[in-house]
Amino acid sequence: MIFWLIGISGAGKTTLGRKLEEHFNKIEKKCCLLDGDEIRDLFERDLGYTDTDREINIKRIILGAYLLDKNDIIGIICNIGPFEHLRQLARKKIVGYNEIYLKKNLNVSIKNDVKGMYRNNIGKTHIVGLDSSFDEPISPDLILEVDYETEMESYQRILSYIKDKYGEQYA
Repeated sequence: MIFWLIGISGAGKTTLGRKLEEHFNKIEKKCCLLDGDEIRDLFERDLGYTDTDREINIKRIILGAYLLDKNDIIGIICNIGPFEHLRQLARKKIVGYNEIYLKKNLNVSIKNDVKGMYRNNIGKTHIVGLDSSFDEPISPDLILEVDYETEMESYQRILSYIKDKYGEQYA
């Protein structure tokens, strides 16, 4: 099973992904977290932030998720995933694909700017939601309204989704 957490910068993808990783480790289920920034680091930041470069990076992540799923390793993917056509490709190619959309207001994200993403990059690089588009997901499996619920509430909703879909042994 693959849990792909999508949403703009500052939505909480990595934070919730790490909680999910801790959960699966605690119940002794083999898992692996792939973070978009870590994938960029692995490839020595050879790509920029144009739409074309983002597509290449996302395709790398899709391949990683595909291989995890194929080898029965729970994948937790934390990536903006701004393009609907690539989310559809992932859904088509990855049997255990689950799309979790962390819906976040851009203005709130800019105001809070937890990682300094907006403050440090506005005017320097393409930012999804400002300079690059974020395609609203057509059919996410779960939508988390992260501006209106606590981190723990969002996390509990993910666990409930997993329990409902995969059973008690994963919750």
